[in-house]
Amino acid sequence: MECRVGDCNLAWEQSLTVVERVDKDVSSELGTTTLEGTDFDLDDAVMGPTGRPYREFPEPAPLDSHGPARVIAMVNQKGGVGKTTSTINLAAALAEYGRRVLLVDFDPQGALSAGLGANPHELDLTVYNVLMDRKVDIRDAIQQTGVDGVDLLPANIDLSAAEVQLVNEVAREQVLDRALKSIEDDYDVVLIDCQPSLGLLTVNALTAAHGVIIPLICEFFALRAVALLVETIEKVQDRLNPRLQVDGVLATMFDSRTLHSREVIARLVEAFGDKVFETVIKRSIKFADATVAAEPITSYAGNHTGADAYRSLARELILRGGAP
Repeated sequence: MECRVGDCNLAWEQSLTVVERVDKDVSSELGTTTLEGTDFDLDDAVMGPTGRPYREFPEPAPLDSHGPARVIAMVNQKGGVGKTTSTINLAAALAEYGRRVLLVDFDPQGALSAGLGANPHELDLTVYNVLMDRKVDIRDAIQQTGVDGVDLLPANIDLSAAEVQLVNEVAREQVLDRALKSIEDDYDVVLIDCQPSLGLLTVNALTAAHGVIIPLICEFFALRAVALLVETIEKVQDRLNPRLQVDGVLATMFDSRTLHSREVIARLVEAFGDKVFETVIKRSIKFADATVAAEPITSYAGNHTGADAYRSLARELILRGGAP
């Protein structure tokens, strides 16, 4: 079906209106992490992709000790937006700055586990066992990865059964939160890679989290989908997890050569303001190459602009207070 220019423009406006309405509620109820108190000479400033002055974020100071961990859920019900890629590479970048990171694969597809070299068919213990069997110690299921400072709680297709089995559990939305309590002093950051849905597993992740990062591909339909996600975050905050807040919206797969990408990111900033990370992840085939190699891009191609972007994101997240 062909989209006429007038219809497309109307769809854009309707999308932005919904996001603005939800964003107004989120700003007042969830709070936000922003970067304030920085003065720029706009006449001399180099503008970044988000339309704000480009700047380098300072390297964070080393930590004297580890824990308790801040839990961050990487959530978007739309698939293919770079959640898993961002989870792996943000973790690796945080580890380069001395942070101890636990990655929780909370997607039955097991892409996060596979992306770090784990074979989902050869896993004896996964996050599914931790959720469904209280006798299983979470430390027995956690695996070391090839990245220093990064551990993995893996998943495979077994996790798909948990969504059905948890329905009859008492406090079913808090099962993951209870499991993570026992290891929160072992890590500085826990990153949960959620499945592309807003079902019970995602609600568990939001209930366990302190903050949410929303990876969002620079395409029109991704922008339309985010309003429902923000409403779900609000409901979890109201009913299950008052501490939950939106840490930021991460623009991914940005292509500065296309007007469409530039338009989408302008709409994002217009709707979400300072909640949009200044760091933008540009589209690159190197991310796919690194996935095939089962490595983060920070080690596979450490000098690539994609690796630098995730290091910048890690520094920005720390500066915003989203990570220790």
